[in-house]
Amino acid sequence: MNSLLNRRKMLTTCSSGFGMLALQGLLGQNKLSAKPHFTPKAKSVIFCYMSGGVSHIDTFDPKPTLNKFAGQPMPGKVERTQFNNNGNVFPSPFKFKRYGQSGIPVSSIFPRTAEMIDEIAVIRSMTSKVNEHAQGNYAIHTGFPFMGHPTAGAWVNYGLGNLNQNLPGFVVLHSGGSVPPHGGVGLYGSGYLPANNQGSILQVDKDEPIINVTPRESIFSQRKRLDFHKSFDQQFLHQVGNNQQVEAAIQNHEVAYKMQAAVPELCEIQGETEATKKLYGLDSSDIQKASYAKQCLLARRLVERGVRFVELSCLTEKLGAGGAANPWDQHGVLEKGHSAMAHQVDQPIAGLLQDLKVRGLLDETLVIWAGEFGRTPFSQGSDGRDHNPYGFSIWMAGGGIKGGTVYGSTDEFGYHVTEDKCDFYDLWGTVLHLLGLDHENLTFRHGGRDLRLTDVHGRVLNPILA
Repeated sequence: MNSLLNRRKMLTTCSSGFGMLALQGLLGQNKLSAKPHFTPKAKSVIFCYMSGGVSHIDTFDPKPTLNKFAGQPMPGKVERTQFNNNGNVFPSPFKFKRYGQSGIPVSSIFPRTAEMIDEIAVIRSMTSKVNEHAQGNYAIHTGFPFMGHPTAGAWVNYGLGNLNQNLPGFVVLHSGGSVPPHGGVGLYGSGYLPANNQGSILQVDKDEPIINVTPRESIFSQRKRLDFHKSFDQQFLHQVGNNQQVEAAIQNHEVAYKMQAAVPELCEIQGETEATKKLYGLDSSDIQKASYAKQCLLARRLVERGVRFVELSCLTEKLGAGGAANPWDQHGVLEKGHSAMAHQVDQPIAGLLQDLKVRGLLDETLVIWAGEFGRTPFSQGSDGRDHNPYGFSIWMAGGGIKGGTVYGSTDEFGYHVTEDKCDFYDLWGTVLHLLGLDHENLTFRHGGRDLRLTDVHGRVLNPILA
């Protein structure tokens, strides 16, 4: 049929897109990665997302003044909160201690992470413009408080390309019944970017981490079927002028085919030493902790294999309104809830940092720990805290970060930022910078406008860079 492109002509015609990728594969070249704007400090990102809103004044921003005003009405103006069931000043039930050569104070609920504080830059002056979970989740993931825009992982993959032809460039890990935060799977979406940049969810403790990843027929039969489909796909791609979304769908079929071998090998951790498993906490009798530990271990295995962006998901402890989508959301029983959540993630994350460092991977892997907002210095009811977007803490470690650093501050109550105020645009501007990308020049034309992760905002937080 002369209307069909022969193989050589197809590869030539589509030389700027999927066809060239296929040709490069035939030539044994790995050209899936893109060229950064300048020399990068990091190659990959691991995003430890603390969905629900971690209380900064109970973790990384101690406020002794709260003890002086304990049980008294909050001095000054109290901003509107999510539920407006505001009580009196509520001191942290946890003790803080200084760690490392830097002497940065860390809460008693993070004893293992505290031992790694000299690798960490604590940002105490993060803010958000929204005060509700779904909007907050979209704001930190995409830069916009509503769905439809690409998430940070998609932008990173789009800007840098994938280093591994057999795995997606952006992977989200779930385990133990964890689910996407409020807002749903759109938090991992590619928006208007080509669809091959969206996040792929792996259920790391399932026999099949991805549905149908186990072949139902021989590889030979599948290859013949895919090649047959591809002949039509490529003709259609040519007819629509090498449309990026069509091209991305074709590429996704190829990656899915290759993942049948790559994903089971990734999730098979029998080859890891017992010492490594123990480092992460995989031997823990706490099922939740062991489950999160497997996510952390697989995050290391993913970046080892060249995956650009990995996001981890917390498991619910069912305390203080902290459901599956927002485990850190302790509107009540904060002491018990935050203790349980910290116990779940502390050793696994510290183990991840230690393991990356020992293997020489921490210098090229940027680890981010963050939630969508903080919590109030006054109580909600008697023993919880409401949402506080006016000042809270996150931290970063690894690839190009100056460890043992504190950036910014909140007032003596931990309510509002008083120094070096920053936001999610600054966070992602800094992350992209460390990956070798200028956040102002990483754009995608959509709806007649050049859109970007940092919208029209953002700056690089230079004081935390090594």
